[in-house]
Amino acid sequence: MKKILTIIGPTASGKTAISVAMAKQIGGEIVSLDSRQIYKGMSIGTAQPSLEEKGGIPHHLIGIQNPDTEVAAGHYAEMVIKVVGDIQKRKKIPIICGGAALYYRAITKGIFEGSFSDASIRKKLEKEYDIHGGDFMLERLQEVDPDYAENVHPNNKKRLVRALEIYELTEKSPSSHFQEQQVSPTNTLDLFTIYLAWDRSILKDRIAERTEKMLSDGWVREVQNLLEAYPNKHLHPLDSIGYRQIISFINGELSESEMKSKIIIRTRQFAKRQIQWFRNEKVHLTINMNPNRTNEDIIKEILKGISY
Repeated sequence: MKKILTIIGPTASGKTAISVAMAKQIGGEIVSLDSRQIYKGMSIGTAQPSLEEKGGIPHHLIGIQNPDTEVAAGHYAEMVIKVVGDIQKRKKIPIICGGAALYYRAITKGIFEGSFSDASIRKKLEKEYDIHGGDFMLERLQEVDPDYAENVHPNNKKRLVRALEIYELTEKSPSSHFQEQQVSPTNTLDLFTIYLAWDRSILKDRIAERTEKMLSDGWVREVQNLLEAYPNKHLHPLDSIGYRQIISFINGELSESEMKSKIIIRTRQFAKRQIQWFRNEKVHLTINMNPNRTNEDIIKEILKGISY
């Protein structure tokens, strides 16, 4: 069986546009690999492709999950694997597209569960959580593992304590264990991975421009609608970059300019971590992107470079 075409890259790198152009060329369907695009009611803030951007190409795992539920990486991986199989049964070509590094790891090497456990350390950390609170513990996690901390809410005591327990026991972050684990022989996909590489300065400008557009498209209203639809309920997807800052703006804790600035800074930091993570992954083809390249030119390079 052929390897599964997969297009990865940092946020704002143009993955969707290239995936759609590629799908049109080879008769493909797109499978999203994004930890937030799967949720309903979050189309602006998660940059879900519009009907026009989809270009008539079927997209899967976008806007299908209520935001009051949490989708673990392992479950997401299972959904991706199933969808890929369904597409292949219909004699179409699946193209996985996304920048969720942990989810990428899940479909290639499985999920690190960890055999490390120490009841005394866990009890100590639980006591610290009860004394100092979730925000304090999350700050500790952010210092040792900012990638993993991005997906943990301060109210999620169990997950916070577990991550810090792994770190104290092994002196390595959970993300490090994910990257070092061995390939699992089952429940994974064999990918042909294409990485979209941008000059950092250009990517920074793209992030700023996209943030401006998302805000002008009604991102704040989108967050307000979610908060009104789920009153007094913690929504895990709203822990994401941008949503946190917009909620602070809505609550009067940030000015509009401060909100925008913080979103751009945090997104740039996130993109930097994505780039660092993907450097440790097996990439079969790197495409050097720049604003002057056309999608047609890029697709020609991909088709020329594809090998199974």
